[in-house]
Amino acid sequence: MLNVYLLRHGQTPYNADGTRYSGGYTDIPLTEKGIEQAHISREQLKHIQLDAVYSSPLIRAYRTAEIASNYQTVITDERLREANFGAWEGKRQEEFVPENEQLWADWNRDPGVTKAGGTGETALQIVARVNDFFESIRQKHNSGNILVAGHNGTNRFYLCHKLDMPLKHYRKIVQLNAAITMFTLDEEGGLTLQLLNSKL
Repeated sequence: MLNVYLLRHGQTPYNADGTRYSGGYTDIPLTEKGIEQAHISREQLKHIQLDAVYSSPLIRAYRTAEIASNYQTVITDERLREANFGAWEGKRQEEFVPENEQLWADWNRDPGVTKAGGTGETALQIVARVNDFFESIRQKHNSGNILVAGHNGTNRFYLCHKLDMPLKHYRKIVQLNAAITMFTLDEEGGLTLQLLNSKL
């Protein structure tokens, strides 16, 4: 049984600025508060012996993983990159919805087949790459503890998929900045959720 400690990155300027969409091709740093949040996560994880640390290559996730793991070696993986939000990247919802209300309605009805921002990824594409990451990790680690630093969108869609929730309900899974979600993966890849958006 593999124990996975899944983090969302700490706060960024876009998070602090409301609900601005920062996707997989917007590489923005942590704020001072985000750095503080990562240090709090480190305190929460200090009694866990981590066998490996993985992260999205984006600096906000990488720095969170680095700090939270107490500066263990961080292995980056492109499959953990945040969703490509297409034309929505860098914008707030109230800015981009009026530009194409039908697209937003389609996304909310079925993000599995609707490209975010018209030119970005579908939720099914996101799930496929994140699931592929965890499948490959499970081959390397059939037991022990790993830390994975990812993003709001990718984390929520993956969890929805593994918990057999419709992808359109992804917002029902909360992923606050630098909060910890812990789950186990068994030999068949089955996920059992232990903690969600938690403080250990």
